[in-house]
Amino acid sequence: MEALVAALQDPETRENALLDLSKKRDMFADLAPILWHSFGIIPALLQEIVSIYPLLSPPSLTNHASNRVCNALALLQCVASHPDTRALFLNAHIPLFLYPFLNTVSKTRPFEYLRLTSLGVIGALVKVDDTDVINFLLSTEIIPLCLRTMELGSELSKTVATFIVQKILSDEVGLQYICATAERCYAVGTVLGGMVTALAEQPSVRLLKHIIRCYLRLSDNPRARECLRQCFPDQLRDPNFTACLKDDIATQKWLVQLLMQLG
Repeated sequence: MEALVAALQDPETRENALLDLSKKRDMFADLAPILWHSFGIIPALLQEIVSIYPLLSPPSLTNHASNRVCNALALLQCVASHPDTRALFLNAHIPLFLYPFLNTVSKTRPFEYLRLTSLGVIGALVKVDDTDVINFLLSTEIIPLCLRTMELGSELSKTVATFIVQKILSDEVGLQYICATAERCYAVGTVLGGMVTALAEQPSVRLLKHIIRCYLRLSDNPRARECLRQCFPDQLRDPNFTACLKDDIATQKWLVQLLMQLG
């Protein structure tokens, strides 16, 4: 492992080292601290990210360039996930380097893979319930970027982006932030409703589960509850639409609770 990490420092050997380490990262329990504390490694990974900014607009990202930067992002996700490096990762504001990728709209495979892998880094941060993470993400305007992906992304990207919003909402700070104004409530409710409508044509139980969790958490707030009553999708009251949840007892219970709270 140490030899592969050292190879990241040399531009000549970096690409192969990125590929090997990203494939083997789960084999090395201490990879994240080693990446963080080894001289020049994090700047090298950030250089990989910054180098493709010119390819974002106009969109000219190739499969090869996307795969390479996604290998770098996979290593950053490792750093974001590790308890010894998560706070350091946040304090260095490294997630901001990923936001330009989430702001793209091209639906080609290189861009979709880039968005999905970037969302994976943010998802790794929110998996652990940590108000400091939520405060950081809210202060850096992550919600609009997630909403954009929830509208435009593939099913998998939509699922990860919705999971991130769900985790933000599950924290009291996140719920208060989104429910602070009617505009924010309505923006989130409108995107969730549009996703439900789209699921009528392309069902996804995994995505629907996260959508229902978001709705249920929003319904805990009086302002959001009123907002949802105005833009709640009829499909979630239709037994034929929700029949896909027949094997998911927990989500069925959440849906029943949600409908009761909305009245």
